[in-house]
Amino acid sequence: MRLRGAFWKEVMASLAKARGGLRGRRRPAPDEDIRDVCRTLLRTRGEASVVALARRALDAFGRLDAAGRRAFFEFLARDLGPEPAALESAIDGYHAAPGPETVTALARAADPPRRELLGLFNTSPNGMSDLLAMREALLDLLPAHPELKPLDDDFLYLLRAWFNRGFLELRRIDWRTPALVLEKIVTYEAVHEILDWEDLQRRLGADRRCFGFFHPSLPDEPLIFVEVALCKGLAGSVQDLIFGAVEPDPEADTAVFYSISNCQRGLVGISFGNFLIKQVVYELAAEMPGLRTFATLSPIPGFRKWLSAAMRENRLADEGDLGDIEDPGWPADHGPAEDAEPRLLRLCARYLLHAKRGRLPLDPVARFHLRNGARLERINWMGDPSPPGLQQSAGMMVNYVYDEADVVANHEAFVNEGRIVHARAVGELAGKPGDKRPARRRSRRKARLPRVPATLPAPAVSGAPARR
Repeated sequence: MRLRGAFWKEVMASLAKARGGLRGRRRPAPDEDIRDVCRTLLRTRGEASVVALARRALDAFGRLDAAGRRAFFEFLARDLGPEPAALESAIDGYHAAPGPETVTALARAADPPRRELLGLFNTSPNGMSDLLAMREALLDLLPAHPELKPLDDDFLYLLRAWFNRGFLELRRIDWRTPALVLEKIVTYEAVHEILDWEDLQRRLGADRRCFGFFHPSLPDEPLIFVEVALCKGLAGSVQDLIFGAVEPDPEADTAVFYSISNCQRGLVGISFGNFLIKQVVYELAAEMPGLRTFATLSPIPGFRKWLSAAMRENRLADEGDLGDIEDPGWPADHGPAEDAEPRLLRLCARYLLHAKRGRLPLDPVARFHLRNGARLERINWMGDPSPPGLQQSAGMMVNYVYDEADVVANHEAFVNEGRIVHARAVGELAGKPGDKRPARRRSRRKARLPRVPATLPAPAVSGAPARR
């Protein structure tokens, strides 16, 4: 009994010591130099002391003003990079005797101490949240301070490992999801604003689905989420999807992805969208074997900007009067003549197929879906007449179709050749660059919508980080 009592006494003493380490040196003095804390942290080996020092450093960072944060980032980039002498020695050693041992030594010498420091920060309670906030502050500075780019590269290196697809959890979000998460869905929705709780409830109705990726370190923080409508045939109006009926359609054969939102700015540069769409397709196909088509109803965020620039530069003189494009309500409220619809649809098709940045489409949403292997299927007139829809896309939306049989081939064609796989109707609508009138339709046969097998293979889980 004495021995048992002595044992528990020793355990409690150890816990008290650890607790003292976590709380100890309980609060740093307001004028404590975060750089000194970081140097001490890199020299420390005791687990409890590491956790306590990491917390002190993160708390100190939280108290810094804008100038202090910039100075701290400059310290990390300048003073905690690879040691030049050690790196040169490792390079010389590799040249003298190339082999696994000298390669390992070279990699160790090239690994900057700041990367280890960021990893130690993550041992602190809530360390991941603080690291994402720290990277947000760094991203704000990068445009004016490109010399901090190596530090951001180290952030990306670690975050891609920590947010590997294998660590992510797919969750369905519905009306039974905790209110804390639902509030964040409302806050983070980036494509079609959620107006109120009634609007959210409608989007989580019986004919809708919402899925998100979560990480164990951020259990109540969605990383990305997608909203899906289950309907019959392709949808052309997001207003109908958002404000339409929420009764399940027994004849639903199409899953329409109408909104996908990234939630954590600190994870910019780490792509989850491709994995999420493929995983959700798999989940929906397993739940509802009657689904045959998986498509998006997507905005065209660069179209109106491109159109406005083309008009200012007089590149659309042969299109005639297109109305007052600078009017916020254009073209819905103060549009051009009666033939506005066919003319603007033709210009939108040209924008999607022919407006390029290098050899890739100018439109960012097009780049995302085409890179993922989708096909450009249809352009929808006034698919989103809301103010944001008019401001970005002149009210138009586009359907991209994910045909499981062709996804890989479409992806390869886009990545390797810059080729945009599209439906014939879109190509005829666009014609050749410079043509005013679309090409004549050579066949009256309707294009068959792609079929996706009822049973899909489970998507591969890769350890490689995705790039959006």
